[in-house]
Amino acid sequence: MTRTFRVLRGLGVVAMLLVCAISVRAEEGGSAATEHFTGIFKWINFAIVAALIIWVFAKKLPPVFRKNAESISSAITKAAAAKAEAERQLREAETKLANLQKEVTALRAEAQQEAAAEAERIRAATQSDEQKIGVAAKAEIEAAERAARKELKDLAAQLAVEGAESMLAKQLTPAAQESLISNFVKTLESRPN
Repeated sequence: MTRTFRVLRGLGVVAMLLVCAISVRAEEGGSAATEHFTGIFKWINFAIVAALIIWVFAKKLPPVFRKNAESISSAITKAAAAKAEAERQLREAETKLANLQKEVTALRAEAQQEAAAEAERIRAATQSDEQKIGVAAKAEIEAAERAARKELKDLAAQLAVEGAESMLAKQLTPAAQESLISNFVKTLESRPN
């Protein structure tokens, strides 16, 4: 048995003995003594009922209070962990925000470098294409010049032949033709076979 229960049992026995003594005394004494003993009896009865109520609450309430204390402690622990996590996330966000301007500046510098490199690459490609086009145009001009010269030579040769024919036709009379043929035949005869 628990100590509280023993105490209550002892109080109950004392209260019963007191009640018995009061009732015996009341039969012997008178009404004033009866009232006095009735008042004492009421206080003893009150003490017993109060002790029983205290005992019940002492028996039942500590586990309830302990459970409440544990749940409150658990909630406080969780809240502290959540607060610590929130503060960590806040510090990370503040750090990122502080570094954001640096990152933006770095990204801008990198973009400018890439744009300059791209512009230089395009410029180099344009110059290369320009040189290739210049070489191709020069080769095409030279080919056109050669074709024009050949055509000019062919035309000059044709004109020369036509001019020679017309001159020859004017100078070559039938008597001159006969003289040329006879000279040709003489040179053939004078040659040894």
